[in-house]
Amino acid sequence: MYQISFALRRLSSVVRLGLPAAVVLLSAGVLHAALPSPTTPNVSGATSVTGQLLIATPALSGPPFEHAVILIAQHNKDGALGIVINQPLGERSIASLLQAFGADASGVTGTVSLFAGGPVDPEVGFVLHSADYHGDNTIDIDGRVALTSGPQILRDIGLGKGPRRSLVAFGYAGWAPLQLDNELREGVWDTVPEDPALVFDDDRAKVWSDAMTRYKPN
Repeated sequence: MYQISFALRRLSSVVRLGLPAAVVLLSAGVLHAALPSPTTPNVSGATSVTGQLLIATPALSGPPFEHAVILIAQHNKDGALGIVINQPLGERSIASLLQAFGADASGVTGTVSLFAGGPVDPEVGFVLHSADYHGDNTIDIDGRVALTSGPQILRDIGLGKGPRRSLVAFGYAGWAPLQLDNELREGVWDTVPEDPALVFDDDRAKVWSDAMTRYKPN
């Protein structure tokens, strides 16, 4: 699995959510540290699956990826990073998350959906959201969806100034250089174009089956 930088591992401000294996770390710079370098060119041509959905094939049985659907946030010669979008943990009030951070929760309302984003560093949290929002720590994925780190996006969501659609994911799925490329060649994953309806709106219990219906073998 793709290993995040030493600097990221030294970050220590964590908030326990009271959910199994769910610890959130929404700190500035986390996303940039975790992703393969955005200055590195993507892998050759169409072999990059940035912005696509990976669908686990039956070859992936058992945890953590059985029936997983993963949005690939970045894929280049340095590796790949994605967020699992169909392993929900429940909901949490935005105010309680901000308060646990020690961040300002005044005037904040509403809840956010929580997801297990992958097996790597489950204490690290990301907000996956529609691309109508852009902050200092936002990485655009494909012009329709983006990733942001830092508590400011949670506050903006709670004040009605955030993205139209969003989910909070703990952890991520990561691959070393060429690892995902090899798994794709071996048929471990199927791929379909990213669709915000699948990412945010679909019944979580149906995301895998609905994604599979969209898969068209070459």
